[in-house]
Amino acid sequence: MSTAQTPQPENTAATDAPDGPAAGAGAAAPSGIANRLRAALAPHPARAARPGPSRWARRIAAGVVTGALAWSVTAVLAPHTALSRQAGAAVLCATAAVLVQHVLGLDRRLDEHAGALAAHTRDTEALLSGAADAVRDGLRRHDDRLDTGLTRHTADMRQLVESRIAEADRSAGPYLPPAQIRVDGVPELAKGFAEVLAPGTPLLYTFVRLEMGRVVGHMADLASLSAECPGENHDWLLSLTRAAEHSICATSTSVDREFWNSEPASRYLQAQREAVERGVSVRRVFLLESARELGDPLLRLCEEQELLHIEVRVSILPELPPLLQRGTTDDFIVYDEEASFEIDQDLRDVNVRTRLIARHDHVEDRMKRFRELWEAGMSVRELEVRVDDEEDGTWMVDAVEPG
Repeated sequence: MSTAQTPQPENTAATDAPDGPAAGAGAAAPSGIANRLRAALAPHPARAARPGPSRWARRIAAGVVTGALAWSVTAVLAPHTALSRQAGAAVLCATAAVLVQHVLGLDRRLDEHAGALAAHTRDTEALLSGAADAVRDGLRRHDDRLDTGLTRHTADMRQLVESRIAEADRSAGPYLPPAQIRVDGVPELAKGFAEVLAPGTPLLYTFVRLEMGRVVGHMADLASLSAECPGENHDWLLSLTRAAEHSICATSTSVDREFWNSEPASRYLQAQREAVERGVSVRRVFLLESARELGDPLLRLCEEQELLHIEVRVSILPELPPLLQRGTTDDFIVYDEEASFEIDQDLRDVNVRTRLIARHDHVEDRMKRFRELWEAGMSVRELEVRVDDEEDGTWMVDAVEPG
């Protein structure tokens, strides 16, 4: 038909000109999941079309034929019937035929529409399912790439730290005193180590960061040759014992068997035994507040420590010369004559503070105090004789001379 041929020149022009509107329409054609969804959800022209005039023409023609047949049958069967009645019967039959066709057509269109809607729903569900799968796969691939990248980054950071430490060990020069060590970047260093070494959970990351900050903070304090922490720090005690290379000189006011049988004291004695096996000289002076503390429990304690190759002596404070009685009675341990580990007590004999001091003058004072107490103390053999004399009553315990 002529009406179907008129768009041909326009289409040809659009084909010849790729930059025209036709090309833009082609560029905007549905592509990808989103465009496919929009195309599927758009109403189809065939489904949206209404019955055309040709369908009503066929129905009316069928009604006319039915009316003519009804008129003919009426004229044959009842020739004496009035013409108006024959025409009325014909019109009634024609109208009934048209209405029946229309009703049947509605049912058929409803069935077709229901089928098309069901197909459209299935297509939409399939597209949505495909889109969800595609999005899920994309997110999974993104997570995999992210995890791989983070793992690789963590491994690279660890390798970098290990390589830097190895290079520092290989190229280590003369020892630098703490005063020459830079500590201005200590908080950033602790945070960086926490980020590299911490596990993935937020709680453990915070725990590692706080622990690193605490430890590195103490190391920064040692730049001034002094650090302290509240309470009794067993970790410092064990680490210093394991780090000692030459000597360990300790004073102890605790002769309680319950303390020396405790778990921290057992680890401490084990570390001292290992130090002795490395060739470290370990000496301890027990300081007694009264001769009444002499007895078999103290003697057994000293003998047990001698079995660990720890040199032991006992000093009774009231029996010391007046000059020695005026010195400190707090527990302290001097390592390699370079650092003093000290524990401060309150009036209730509770350990309230631990200090680590490496100042030369302070360490010299502590070593002088230790040598004086060591020279004034009794050896284990002398202690045995003294204990026997105490038991026999031949030695006056804390005797007070009459005025």
